[in-house]
Amino acid sequence: MVIERTKDEVIIRLPAYVNTDGLQRLVNFLSYKEATAKSEATQADVDELAKEVKKGWWAKNSSKHIK
Repeated sequence: MVIERTKDEVIIRLPAYVNTDGLQRLVNFLSYKEATAKSEATQADVDELAKEVKKGWWAKNSSKHIK
């Protein structure tokens, strides 16, 4: 493995035999870290947003799950 830092990015080189399933999980995590790096949201903000999303989803889909 080679890790290289340039002025604008970090480059990680891995051998071709590295398991791609594990690598995909790592890439997903790094994408999350990149997307949230400059966020000023608190955990309370995140929890409230999740609550609202779940409530909205349930309102739209409850008839599909309750018979």
